[in-house]
Amino acid sequence: MTTEIVGKPRFRPGRWALHLAIAIILVMWLVPTLGTLINSFRTETAVRFDGWWNALTPPYEFTLESYKHVLTRNGMGDAFINSLIITIPATVIPIAVAAFAAYAFSWMKFPFRNLLFVVVVGLLVVPLQMTFVPLQIFFRDAGLAGSFLAVWLAHTGFGLPFALFLLRNYMGSLPSAVFESAAIDGASEMTAFFRLALPMSVPAIASLAIFQFLWVWNDLLVALIFLGPNIPNHPMTIQLANLVNSLGGEWHYLTAAAFIQMALPVTVFLLLQRYFASGLLAGAVKG
Repeated sequence: MTTEIVGKPRFRPGRWALHLAIAIILVMWLVPTLGTLINSFRTETAVRFDGWWNALTPPYEFTLESYKHVLTRNGMGDAFINSLIITIPATVIPIAVAAFAAYAFSWMKFPFRNLLFVVVVGLLVVPLQMTFVPLQIFFRDAGLAGSFLAVWLAHTGFGLPFALFLLRNYMGSLPSAVFESAAIDGASEMTAFFRLALPMSVPAIASLAIFQFLWVWNDLLVALIFLGPNIPNHPMTIQLANLVNSLGGEWHYLTAAAFIQMALPVTVFLLLQRYFASGLLAGAVKG
């Protein structure tokens, strides 16, 4: 019988270097964010002529004036509703379409399956700017210019290649024995999709929902192009960008506007993180 002597853990320079790099990145991200948060509670004079770090020393002079100005600005409430109207369908539609397509590309056999998948995913390399003019002409001819439907379709087209790529890779890695057993029991493709593939793909769907929601909610360019001068349909990103006047004044209000803009995305991220973790455990199936 041999006896193993357990010594002290060996020093691993690579691991310490990784931790140090993560700490440096965290500080580089946290310091500007903290400065922006502090400036959002300061007066215009303090923001213009004094560093944010000086606000941490007495006398403390904090105010909610910037938040009051942003929240009471004309049309801000309607812009928040418009952002929800744009973001929710523009998140649900591409995920729903990609989920059906991912299951078909993963577990159904049809001609040119791999070729079609490569073509769709290959659209990721197409710059968005190249599609703006053709899409704008199409929406104008179809009578959709300036409408929410135009923005929904645009975001669906832009987000679908990545969504399909992510979900197809995840669904394709699911245990084949589960689907084979379902087919032997007489389950249809729709049953296998809704009862097996979809529940087991909750982690991938949750992470994709986070990315898509954050992208659409924070989008300015797509909404500005396809909604155009239709002010009643403008989301918060456009409305907040208009806080700065033509001469570049009132820019100090953007600090408060930035945190108002990010309040809902952070909430959604935290909620979906919990759902992501539970879905990860519930969808773990070993074949």
